[in-house]
Amino acid sequence: MKSINLAAIDLNLLVAFEALLEQHSVTKAAEQLQIGQPAMSAALSRLRILFDDELFLRLGRQMQPTLKAQAIAPGILAALQQIRQAVTASQTFEPSTSDRTFTLGSSDYTSFVLMPPLLKFSLQNAPSINVQMMEFEKDRVGDLLEQGEIDLALGVFPDPPRQTQWQPIFEERFVGVARRGHPAIQQGTISLEAFAQFPHALTTLRRDTVGAIDRALKEQNLERRVAFTTPHMMVLPFAIASSDLVAALPRRIALRLATVCNLTVFELPVKTKPWMVSMLWSTLSDRDEANRWLRNTIKAISQTIETTKI
Repeated sequence: MKSINLAAIDLNLLVAFEALLEQHSVTKAAEQLQIGQPAMSAALSRLRILFDDELFLRLGRQMQPTLKAQAIAPGILAALQQIRQAVTASQTFEPSTSDRTFTLGSSDYTSFVLMPPLLKFSLQNAPSINVQMMEFEKDRVGDLLEQGEIDLALGVFPDPPRQTQWQPIFEERFVGVARRGHPAIQQGTISLEAFAQFPHALTTLRRDTVGAIDRALKEQNLERRVAFTTPHMMVLPFAIASSDLVAALPRRIALRLATVCNLTVFELPVKTKPWMVSMLWSTLSDRDEANRWLRNTIKAISQTIETTKI
């Protein structure tokens, strides 16, 4: 089959073809497209050359389509409709009626903190929108965003990949957690020595037992024993609730699970640096209305998340 060079075809001719089909008149088709009758006549001449057929012939007072025009009409009309839908979709995003599916790259921590309020907001304001969560490796996040496998990534990104945009959404810090009634907790606090003495639990994805707490203890010439490690942060509070383990957790997750897991939340006896939780997206989707709506929504709900002090 001979390949057609679309670059050599004026697609406005297809719009003219559509108008002639609808109006059965060169004059009325010209009025519909708001062009002069000579311009419409010229478009019909070019259409005849393009398709090697008369396409429209005058029978009585109307221009009637030839058999070839009738044969090609469904394909041309469908193509124009698809183009219009594509252009409209790219220009407008209406969350109240959209059925878009957003894929978010997120850890269990950011999912736990942000997804409940995001889903609540979506059910009220964008009821047909779907949200898919996906774990990701940080060294691949740039490719995942650029290839469209995820729309947005949530997490800590001290060195964002090239061709991405970055925006902070909230600051987080560590607090200590232990089971309620833990022997080392006195009036809601723990001494530095007791904190280092009791066995610890740690969330780690690197399969090691070294974290920010170890670095802070080292400055005090102390070290701890990490008796339990897990890559799943949601496991930690439940493990602590049934043992004498102590741990450091992000404050937002500790406060939310304290009642559920019967935990005591306390300020750490060592200093650790806070960090910024951010969202990351591809430069390719920076001006996409749907992606922008998602970013603005997450930014807004992050400011409503409970920030009660312990």
